[in-house]
Amino acid sequence: MKQTLSAILPSPILQTAKNTYDAIRRLPQVPDAYLHPWRRESIRRLQAFKDVHKGERAFIIGNGPSLKQTDLSKLRNEFTFGMNRIYLLFPELGFTTTYFVSINDLVIEQCAHEILKLPMPKFLAWHSHRYFPSTLQPANLPTFLYTTYTGPKFAYDLTRRIWEGATVTNVALQLAFYMGFEKVILIGVDHNFTDKGQANKTVVSTGDDPNHFSGSYFGKGFRWQLPDLDTSEIGYKKARNAYQKAGREVLDATVGGKLTIFPKVEYNSLFK
Repeated sequence: MKQTLSAILPSPILQTAKNTYDAIRRLPQVPDAYLHPWRRESIRRLQAFKDVHKGERAFIIGNGPSLKQTDLSKLRNEFTFGMNRIYLLFPELGFTTTYFVSINDLVIEQCAHEILKLPMPKFLAWHSHRYFPSTLQPANLPTFLYTTYTGPKFAYDLTRRIWEGATVTNVALQLAFYMGFEKVILIGVDHNFTDKGQANKTVVSTGDDPNHFSGSYFGKGFRWQLPDLDTSEIGYKKARNAYQKAGREVLDATVGGKLTIFPKVEYNSLFK
């Protein structure tokens, strides 16, 4: 019987091999990741965001079904990070998030035209820049982050390489830290999907989406990737440790969330 590498090699050796292969494969992309005019503009912007919110608090809004049980009107005057298709909620909310983050190629490819219309600062993965017209003027450009899939670490300098940690939430946590936020609260990070299968496998939705706040989030015909919850937890732990080491904190106010990495807090208690 033919054996796979995962069956032959111990996990740490296999992971090292994967990281080495990925680093070699990335080499041709590195010059553009630092020298392309769009990235040079992004680096300039990112430098200006360093510690701009020092000592303040922010909410990172996941897109889980629990948002339907969360009074989001309380966030109108808070600093907020929205992610992926959060903008579907904006008409109902009557306000937008302070920042927007998206790193998944499939999401950005299918929603690039919608994302470009968003009015707030937008942070997107550099590998998705190919989905935007080359004629975009600097004022209309998103801020591109040089994100990669391997080499787990928490990035303190966001002008350089950032590990994605298998979820946009991990990138938002790194952004919030870089901006200087003292306290970061997660909501809507349910960490629970009804769809099961191989992590990161691309699938096509066949009906209403049960995993997010709206059935049309990844509605019928939308291509998306099955979650990698184990890898995302590695990223969450690195974020928790980085915040704690700096004397800051990440709290989880998700209603009924399954994530156990961060201390839990009751959402409404944050507004007394």
